[in-house]
Amino acid sequence: MTACAIETTAEDGDRDPVAARPAGFTITANGAYAARLAGEGDALYVERWTLDGPEPYAVPLPLDQPEEPGTRLLPLADGRVLVARRVDGRRNTFSLLYPTGPATGELRLGAVEAPGSERLVLLPPSPDGICAYAMCVGPDTTTLWLVAGGAFGPERVAEIRGRCTGGVWLDRTGRMLALDRRLDDGPVKAVAVDLERGGEVTPLLQITEGSDDRLLLADPDSGLLLIRSDAPGHDRLGWGVLGSLLPVRFPECLRLDDAAVTPFAVQPGQVLMPESCAVALRIDAAGGSWVGVWQPSSRRMAQLAAPQGWLAGAGVWTAEGVLRLPYATAEVPCGLAGLEMPPEPEPEPEPVVVEEPRVCRPVPLQQAPLTDRGPAR
Repeated sequence: MTACAIETTAEDGDRDPVAARPAGFTITANGAYAARLAGEGDALYVERWTLDGPEPYAVPLPLDQPEEPGTRLLPLADGRVLVARRVDGRRNTFSLLYPTGPATGELRLGAVEAPGSERLVLLPPSPDGICAYAMCVGPDTTTLWLVAGGAFGPERVAEIRGRCTGGVWLDRTGRMLALDRRLDDGPVKAVAVDLERGGEVTPLLQITEGSDDRLLLADPDSGLLLIRSDAPGHDRLGWGVLGSLLPVRFPECLRLDDAAVTPFAVQPGQVLMPESCAVALRIDAAGGSWVGVWQPSSRRMAQLAAPQGWLAGAGVWTAEGVLRLPYATAEVPCGLAGLEMPPEPEPEPEPVVVEEPRVCRPVPLQQAPLTDRGPAR
């Protein structure tokens, strides 16, 4: 399975009060567990979901004191949940929560200081399911921390010049991480960071010299990359292939005039077949949020209604092409709905005029220091 969860806010769940939570719903990389803040008002607590059984179920992990709305969560593959809390405006403390019979166990890991204007951000769940990483973002430097899975509490992993955002894993081992970096007042460029070589940075995306090129999702099996760039003249969703010399393509069907479109999950298991990967997209408009599904080989994006109470922006593809969407309502507090990729309609005639995106250079993805991959496409 491949899983991705985008942080959601209370505004995302305005169709269902139960889904209106102060923090996001995060799924492990293997799709087995998830975590979110549950409860109402000031009585918030950590809730762990198990997703890989016959039926999903939730386990509450409350402590003596309720959690703050800004508490950040990251589930691990062994069922524990990493909890990051901000204390006194600058200290970030980390603990692991786990069920111990009727009670909740807590293993305190230590703290990381984020002084001044710096802020600490949890990175998406590592593919190895054991380690958890955070980055402390300053105006000129970004520091990567291993906050769970180390030997002696939080460990500084690397210091990277520039201000970084994003965070996408490029392999199945948790070694190669892609970040979107801005140097000084220059454009944003996605770079590959090798965590086993002290944070060695390699260029990953360079569509044009002055464009902002961000990496949103990556699938290590197929090499499919989902990209957002203003190289065509304004921000557009595009796709490319890791290691390919072909330029990024910006399908017109992924552009909606009255809604924002954000990819959140890619179908796994399509080895070296990026065009066949199904991609799930979150569509946000004035009327709410719903789901789009699309394949790079398709000329259209199918738009589907999300289940009531969908925890918007969260979902898991199976290798067989079923999109599993978590939802919570008053009647079903822990649910998982399945959507399948709809069949491709009959091809439409080619238009007389085709607008070509302005892409001046191919993406030098082949420069990323990734190993154990098949031949470049």
